[in-house]
Amino acid sequence: MDIKLDPSRDDLPLMANTSHILVKHYVLDLDVDFESQIIEGTIVLFFESVNKFKKQSSSTEETYPSESNEACKFRTPEPSHIPVTNTRTVSSKMGYNDFVICGKGEKDTSGKDGNHDNQEQASGISSSKYCCDTGNHGSEDFLLVLDCCDLSVLKVEEVDVAAVPGIEKFTRSPKLRNQIVRELVALPADRWREQLDYYARCSQAPGCGELLFDIDTWSLQIRKTGAQTATDFPHAIRIRYTTKPQGRSVTWTSDQSGRPCVYTMGSPINNRALFPCQEPPVAMSTWQATVRAAASFVVLMSGENSAKPTQLQEGCSSWHYYVTMPMPASTFTIAVGSWTETKPEICSSNDLATERSFSPFEADFRYVGVCGHMEYPCRFQNASATTQEIIPHRVFAPVCLKGACQETLLPLIPPCLSAAHSVLGTHPFSRLDVLIVPANFPSLGMARPNKEKTGHVSDSGSSVIKHGLNPEKVFMQVHYLKGYFLLRFLAKRLGDDTYFSFLRKFVHTFHGQLILSQDFLQMLLESIPEERRLELSVENIFRDWLETSGIPQPLQRERLAGAECGLARQVSAEVAKWVRVNRRPRKRKRKETEVLEKLLPDQLVLLLEHLLEQKTMNPRTLQRLERTYHLSEQDAEVRHRWCELVVKHKYTKAYRNVERFLQEDQAMGIYLYGELMVSEDARQQQLARRCFELSREQMDRPSAEVVAEMLF
Repeated sequence: MDIKLDPSRDDLPLMANTSHILVKHYVLDLDVDFESQIIEGTIVLFFESVNKFKKQSSSTEETYPSESNEACKFRTPEPSHIPVTNTRTVSSKMGYNDFVICGKGEKDTSGKDGNHDNQEQASGISSSKYCCDTGNHGSEDFLLVLDCCDLSVLKVEEVDVAAVPGIEKFTRSPKLRNQIVRELVALPADRWREQLDYYARCSQAPGCGELLFDIDTWSLQIRKTGAQTATDFPHAIRIRYTTKPQGRSVTWTSDQSGRPCVYTMGSPINNRALFPCQEPPVAMSTWQATVRAAASFVVLMSGENSAKPTQLQEGCSSWHYYVTMPMPASTFTIAVGSWTETKPEICSSNDLATERSFSPFEADFRYVGVCGHMEYPCRFQNASATTQEIIPHRVFAPVCLKGACQETLLPLIPPCLSAAHSVLGTHPFSRLDVLIVPANFPSLGMARPNKEKTGHVSDSGSSVIKHGLNPEKVFMQVHYLKGYFLLRFLAKRLGDDTYFSFLRKFVHTFHGQLILSQDFLQMLLESIPEERRLELSVENIFRDWLETSGIPQPLQRERLAGAECGLARQVSAEVAKWVRVNRRPRKRKRKETEVLEKLLPDQLVLLLEHLLEQKTMNPRTLQRLERTYHLSEQDAEVRHRWCELVVKHKYTKAYRNVERFLQEDQAMGIYLYGELMVSEDARQQQLARRCFELSREQMDRPSAEVVAEMLF
């Protein structure tokens, strides 16, 4: 099943057979080792089989056929090639001491219920028996396929959930493992605490037989001998594994204070190099995770609880997070570093629920009907949550940025949360953690084109993401920009009251669900009277905004109208002044006659964009421009345009600004590398290569690949 792809141009495969079996919950138990740059431990997956299978026919087109007709061969991992650390018992991890999980290198010799460990391969398993089909094929075993990349899998085993003390409290069949899991995942939402507790206990139950597995570039395939359907396949399995330093789901780097850190990135392969998972968004699941690291580190995750460290043995701490809202595996995030929590100097009510009375206009959307998502403890059904304008939040940053966060960022968060609540209604999550990420964080990492439809979806549920592995596509922003302006266009066309009323209704209707652009647009048009639609239709919007290249006609008209607004007219006047300054011949020193206005950051961006259209600008003009607006001290958007001016006009005195930008704003700096090389100026090209050599080890892989192609 191994698939050879050229990452410079190929699509990204989603291999998981989600049409047959779905992960409902993950339990991760991990250790973070900065010295070896690996994350290792176990993950327990709890499954729900899909009741009705789609029968594959010989005519079904496979998304990714095997390169040869050879059957998949299942093997035993070679632990001698994997970094091994000391075994820890579970009693020190999460507070449950009923079981001890087999340590690395140990062998679970139990063979209950006909299970076999991977030693069976040595006795001559017929490879034809284990062909690579994933459905129900009579005498053939069911094959579980998980999305997986850049991982070393050490062991896969079935979990004996029936051995958990107290499990009989909520199950009618305490001796049937799959029935136990089915009833566990089906517990009602108001028993979520009990459910999480039993997930944790089950995850630490002993193994009851190793499972056959094979791993290739893009997937992990698992079988149980004799389990011919997804219903028969174990519904709780444990995978012991380690990540690899070069894995594309995590970045090992240093923060702005020079201290080591690691974080998940919005890479093309999402989290499949962090843990085996089901990547397609349809595989919505909950999770809980215990992560251990040296006591000097802070562990942050996209969990619903504000975790605090638990001291284990000397010098080691444990952090536990969980989520109760089912979400795609790609939303799982982790960041481990020497972060410091930034708190306001004066205690405020940020951690308290800020309530207010709803206007009649907003109250219409508080309890309209029943939630349309799968069951979970939903905040939209909680009266106090619906009035909570400001949810509890924490801010973490490198030590060197603590003061700046305290002064600038902290005061902004409460009004932003309040504004989001006033526009969209109930916050979907109960809390928020904000982290100032390292300079090499790929801020455009999730900006992949999504115009094309995904490739063929096979009966198993596998599919592809078009151009998902092309590193250049990461930096294409056009679709995001057009989407932003489309929303602005709709708001202006319909009026703020109508548009914001719809947004609140839309969020209330579709929260907790996967949606398409068509769902949004169709509901928008259905929510307004036909006479106010002004010839808008889903088809017309797709044609004008998505299927047509270039700037849409409505946006061009709005652009012309926008040039007449007061702020834009002020910028135009300033541009004219700078053009005159630039044309003025250099004679004797005299008093400057032009009075230059103070501009807002957005106005500065517009000013510099207009000046970039000038064919030539002399050094003294550029020098005065920088001094007038203190351009090297402005935000990244302004400094980016300033660097473009510096590069275009070869203003050597400001090359230090370009060097700083390339190193401190690496994601945005990708475009500057191209400008430096296109100029064919030897000094600029040397500057680009020098900055790349200083930064390439910290850059995310897609960025480094794109820049390397530009430079060499």
